[in-house]
Amino acid sequence: MNIHEHQAKQILKEFGIEVPNGVFALSVEDLIKKAKQLNTNKYVLKAQIHAGGRGKAGGIKILNNIDELIKESKELLGKKLITPQTGKEGKEVKRLYVEESSSIEKEFYLSCLVDRASSKIAFISSDQGGMDIEEVAQNKPDKIITTKLEFSENILDSDCEKIIKIFNLKEDSKLFAIKLIKSIYKMFLSTDASLVEINPLILTKDKKLVCLDAKINFDDNSLFRHPEILKLRDLNEEDPIEVEASKHDLAYIKLDGSIGCMVNGAGLAMATMDIIKLYGQEPANFLDVGGGASKEKVSAAFKIILSDKNVRGILINIFGGIMKCDVLAQGVVEAAKERKINVPLVVRLAGTNFEEGKKILQNSNLKIISADNLDDAAKKIVEAIK
Repeated sequence: MNIHEHQAKQILKEFGIEVPNGVFALSVEDLIKKAKQLNTNKYVLKAQIHAGGRGKAGGIKILNNIDELIKESKELLGKKLITPQTGKEGKEVKRLYVEESSSIEKEFYLSCLVDRASSKIAFISSDQGGMDIEEVAQNKPDKIITTKLEFSENILDSDCEKIIKIFNLKEDSKLFAIKLIKSIYKMFLSTDASLVEINPLILTKDKKLVCLDAKINFDDNSLFRHPEILKLRDLNEEDPIEVEASKHDLAYIKLDGSIGCMVNGAGLAMATMDIIKLYGQEPANFLDVGGGASKEKVSAAFKIILSDKNVRGILINIFGGIMKCDVLAQGVVEAAKERKINVPLVVRLAGTNFEEGKKILQNSNLKIISADNLDDAAKKIVEAIK
């Protein structure tokens, strides 16, 4: 789950991490009223969307007085920002954030994330803050260091020093940096975050370390432990189809392909997507209906796939265990009766009650192409959409 910058900075503050003073609002009138309480001669106005690259898209403005703030806020609120992370459709700005300006001496990059390949917690640090870290990695790889840590309740001073070594800080600033790393580590573990990214982390002219920007992502599977974080979810920033899927407890991610997938189990879903690509087509989605899906859940999944206008064919791949094939088949039939199907549909069933499931589909009077195995199913759906 993603949250907005102003929400991320509030969480950082709760863990004793320094951020600029700022206020957010959903209207220009409210924003200006709050901004007048800030102690600054210059204002930094920021669009709040779940996407990076806001600055280059005109979503961040440095303003000299309240009149400029009023003018730019009116222009920015409701504007569609198009960045490399939004796609060509862009994202509408529905909330604004304004904060006090900072006097910058140096800019750094710092992030903390779960490194799944090594099952460790990784800190990435660079003295090239304020830039796209991907660009730095490509053009100046020696300017980035990665420090991987075994999971522990606390982080050692020696590990903190490794992380901040590339910053080349003086001794007094090093102490602040070590404290910062420890606070980020504590926050990362306490909130079940999957990513904390500070870009830039700045050293001010009065030698303070301040998080000038902040991005935090959380593990969806841990949100039941953090109702206070779940409240920060902004549905306006999420794909409407994915929001609908979450209401039915479906794991759904929209992709750019033309073959819709309905599968039970994340591993089988990934394999299904891979074999579609092997035969020259692209999956339109990742969709895992889970191990114990009801008829209602399967029916909802089917409708969600069909709501994607890019879908030219559907591949259903079910291995029956807890999820029985006849339950899946009944869900497909019911959904198909509610919504007209005008694309090819290939179904591969195996496992518990697969014979019963096949009979339900055969007796449904629906135009369903049956497949014997996954390879056969992929070949048939690719051929069918041609």
